[in-house]
Amino acid sequence: MSITGLFLNGSSNYSLCSLGLKFGITPASLLSHRVYTGAPPQSANLRTRTGSTIPRSSLYCGEHFHYSLMRYPMNHKKIAAIILASSFVSSAMAQDEWVSFAHKNWELVCDNTHTCRAAGYSNGEEGSTGSVLITRLAGPGTQPTGAVTLADIESNESSPVPKLTLWINDKLMGNVQPTQDGIWHLSTSQTQALLKTVNGSGKVEFKGGPVSFVLSGDGATAVLLKMDDVQGRIGTPGALTKKGDKPESSVPAAIPAPVIQWVKVSDVPERLLTAPEIAALKPKLLAMLKPDDCEHLWFDLKNNSDLGTSADHEDALTLTPLGNDHALISTLCWRAAYNQGYGYWVIDNALKTDPVLVTNSASGYSQGVISLGQRGRGLGDCFSTARWLWDGETFHKSREATTGMCSYIHLGGTWDLPTFVTEVKPAL
Repeated sequence: MSITGLFLNGSSNYSLCSLGLKFGITPASLLSHRVYTGAPPQSANLRTRTGSTIPRSSLYCGEHFHYSLMRYPMNHKKIAAIILASSFVSSAMAQDEWVSFAHKNWELVCDNTHTCRAAGYSNGEEGSTGSVLITRLAGPGTQPTGAVTLADIESNESSPVPKLTLWINDKLMGNVQPTQDGIWHLSTSQTQALLKTVNGSGKVEFKGGPVSFVLSGDGATAVLLKMDDVQGRIGTPGALTKKGDKPESSVPAAIPAPVIQWVKVSDVPERLLTAPEIAALKPKLLAMLKPDDCEHLWFDLKNNSDLGTSADHEDALTLTPLGNDHALISTLCWRAAYNQGYGYWVIDNALKTDPVLVTNSASGYSQGVISLGQRGRGLGDCFSTARWLWDGETFHKSREATTGMCSYIHLGGTWDLPTFVTEVKPAL
């Protein structure tokens, strides 16, 4: 199959893509909804601990990285040849939807408010020497802003870069302003000049780091056009690509972020569920669980295995109070080469109600916040993150993001590219 890019829009789908990280499979690109980029790693099926058979093609994605093209050095030539063979999809989006699009050396993520972020990288099989981030809020009259970061994974420099300059077509365009977090901010005129150049065939270069960072223009036009499409700017004077004379007032306004009331819970030590408590919960858990919801727990319950009543037992079920009426039960659901996921369920303190699943891929809990942080590959240069907040009755997803392509730029990830954002207000 030969296409020219990757496009995906929609809400998160945890059930399909949790399998990728669960089994430690890290293909060159991780997408959900059974959208594959090239042949799956192997044609053979995979048998899980629960005894079910899963086609490896179904694993060709990764939990929470399903909205991003993940670039791996060894497969970069293959990825560069993958293309999207369709026209741009309508920009109409529901409030909880996001858009992701990737083409060659550029990628786009637009969150549920229609704020869009486009990241560009350099050419090269061994990773990028830097990255540029173009951010634009939704709505009429907003202007794109630009930022730059330089790769530091292999840098032997013990001190920060003293000065960074922007060159376009070998002409100096001035210094780039640094910040304390290692990000350099472009001026309005520098951002506009950069966008005009990558939309054409010119050269954009940043000098001052250990090595020069030459920004690739491959894929930029397609990604910027997609940004215009999502924000409803095509044909307006403010479009980045296809400008026109449609009034700027025709651009749709930003979608307001959902509001969450966060009830901060005092940290109370978790405790292990007792054997009688586990026995009482077993039929409820079995009735609601599917094998892929929480493989470890499902297997142990189905086979009457010892869930353990000691803290060193990896499959132990724990309980953490959430105030006077509710509690949180948790256990390890899956483990892979460099990721693991914990399941969290809300239940009443007396353990009488049916448990309600929040997520099966969390990393931890504290003070009314369930958090997730999963690596895209073992090196740790790309991550996915998510967070759920307690409102006194249930947990709500408050944020979800990726750090962009696995591009060998920073340990911990290159950028913060949210797919879902909210406005969080402390409960009164």
